[in-house]
Amino acid sequence: MAPSFDFWAKGSHKGTPVVIKMENPNWSIDEVEGLSDDDFLIGNTSAGPRDKARNKNAKQLTWVLLLKAHRAAGCLTSIASAFVSLGSVIRRRVSSGRTDADNTCSNENKTVKTRLYNCIKVFLWLSLLLLGFEIAAYFKGWHFGAPKLQLQYVFTSTYGVRDLFDLLYARWVLIRVEYFAPPLQFLANVCIVLFLIQSLDRLILCLGCFWIRFKQIKPIPKQGAVADLESGENGFFPMVLVQIPMCNEREVYQQSIAAVCNLDWPKSKILIQVLDDSDDPTTQLLIKDEVHKWQQEGANIVYRHRIIRDGYKAGNLKSAMGCSYVKDCEFVAIFDADFQPTPDFLKQTVPHFKDNEDVGLVQARWSFVNKDENLLTRLQNINLAFHFEVEQQVNGHFINFFGFNGTAGVWRIKALEDSGGWLERTTVEDMDIAVRAHLQGWKFIFLNDVECQCELPESYEAYRKQQHRWHSGPMQLFRLCLPDIIRAKISVWKKFNLIFLFFLLRKLVLPFYSFTLFCIILPMTMFVPEAELPAWVVCYIPATMSFLNILPAPKSFPFIVPYLLFENTMSVTKFNAMISGLFQLGSAYEWVVTKKSGRSSEGDLVSLVEKEPKHNRVGSEPNLEEMKADLIQEEEKKAKKKKHNRIYTKELALAFLLLTASARSLLSAQGIHFYFLLFQGISFLLVGLDLIGEQVL
Repeated sequence: MAPSFDFWAKGSHKGTPVVIKMENPNWSIDEVEGLSDDDFLIGNTSAGPRDKARNKNAKQLTWVLLLKAHRAAGCLTSIASAFVSLGSVIRRRVSSGRTDADNTCSNENKTVKTRLYNCIKVFLWLSLLLLGFEIAAYFKGWHFGAPKLQLQYVFTSTYGVRDLFDLLYARWVLIRVEYFAPPLQFLANVCIVLFLIQSLDRLILCLGCFWIRFKQIKPIPKQGAVADLESGENGFFPMVLVQIPMCNEREVYQQSIAAVCNLDWPKSKILIQVLDDSDDPTTQLLIKDEVHKWQQEGANIVYRHRIIRDGYKAGNLKSAMGCSYVKDCEFVAIFDADFQPTPDFLKQTVPHFKDNEDVGLVQARWSFVNKDENLLTRLQNINLAFHFEVEQQVNGHFINFFGFNGTAGVWRIKALEDSGGWLERTTVEDMDIAVRAHLQGWKFIFLNDVECQCELPESYEAYRKQQHRWHSGPMQLFRLCLPDIIRAKISVWKKFNLIFLFFLLRKLVLPFYSFTLFCIILPMTMFVPEAELPAWVVCYIPATMSFLNILPAPKSFPFIVPYLLFENTMSVTKFNAMISGLFQLGSAYEWVVTKKSGRSSEGDLVSLVEKEPKHNRVGSEPNLEEMKADLIQEEEKKAKKKKHNRIYTKELALAFLLLTASARSLLSAQGIHFYFLLFQGISFLLVGLDLIGEQVL
């Protein structure tokens, strides 16, 4: 708003007219008749030019102040209306949403879940009580610029104790100094040490990745293997078994089967198994019909269905490997139902086995068709890009070991047999077989430049369940594998790497200190300020680690702050899962299939039909219209279903705990701590109200 003042010469108007122009005004003033100079004269009929100018300037300043006050009132009204709107949205979310306690199919142990939630609630109520106590003390005159000054106020004789409240607060200060601060500071120091060790490990991994990039190092198959592939049918084309395990994944089964059947490999040297564990009869019929279509097109593909679904995915793979025709195969490639390998996938991976008899696994990296779908998928892409390009590439190059990803990899069948085959003892059967193969001396190769497309979970509910399985399984496996690792005939360095780096540091320490340090200890230090967390622990090192994590996905740099906050938010789920797996609680043994959206299914299938109409590689053309009709019907059914949001109680309780601690930090003027707690609390609030990712049906 830019006010403009125009003064006319004295004429018929009396006084000083003022014209005020406003941009987008709620009300306008065309002309305001000001008071005349004579109205200000009391007992003096003559006034000099200087007095008239002074009166004129005073009236101008008054109008400017009035306009600024009007503008400030408008801003306050807008802010208030925005908060009212946000409050109504939150109220509607809470009233219409379902809490995570209502989720009957949740894979979290109810006892652990309830105990953790109750502990968080206790901390929340204590923090609210202490916040009220501290605010009352603040207005009573207990102003502390630094925690170390509080004892001076308590013991100084000049301050004195004026009433009962001062006596109570002085006693509280002494109690927390003597009893609460030392153990809290000790626990904080332990977490800081773990944080620094884990940050050092991550820094070393990043340096290894930089070295690989600088030297342009990548696995290259021996020259003879490539020449054999180029020589045609008589070259190096071993018998390959391709397995597609799936379970009730009707959104994506067509694209995975189509992609595998289009692999560029001699038909006589490839056998495809569709391992259907679906318990939905309609899905079973659809998958069986799709396999039958490809059989008519000449693909060497078979359909297998288990009636008794023991062991989840591990049991499915173990059952399939027991077929008599598997003994004729030398290698096995595994693809989950949402994975779409490129036609040259086998030609890029299998040659690495030739003349390398100690290589047991060749793993490709994942790429994602929906990485830009929403904020949740963007943040997942940052995490997984670091996992593949840094962790797996560096470990694969320097120590020839990393955790098998469960899909998009090719195994030497002899390595699987030497390692004991697929076992059903954990929900991370891929990591289990990788550890046992490593103990048998098999080497792994990671191909960072060979990608296989797949989907990321688009809803927080699906992502949360996936992360629970991914973080409970390793701890469960660690308890089972520890005796075997100790007794294994491998070098001390490999044992150290498996026990302390692979399991303890990256699977146990990371979720432990993330949750304990930033979600429990940091808020507690606001109410027990004698225990301190330095600013470099709260801000600088986490920001540096987030910067390193985001380097493999440079296009995601605008999301570095949301990524840092979201990782701390997810520490609740990861910590809960880690405890479940470590102590073998019920939820560690449960498998929940990650929900797929199948966003690329229809477009990929139609494009394949358009590209290859003569060969009809995807399906018969008369059935394409039926497929489209079925897809339309499915979309109509989904549209009729009402989407809802879940209310996550642990995340909401932690949100209010952190926001309460941020309010307390204002009393001691801790700037960085205040901003971190504020934004972290808002992050927990958004996740707790399920405002990140897609809604669920």
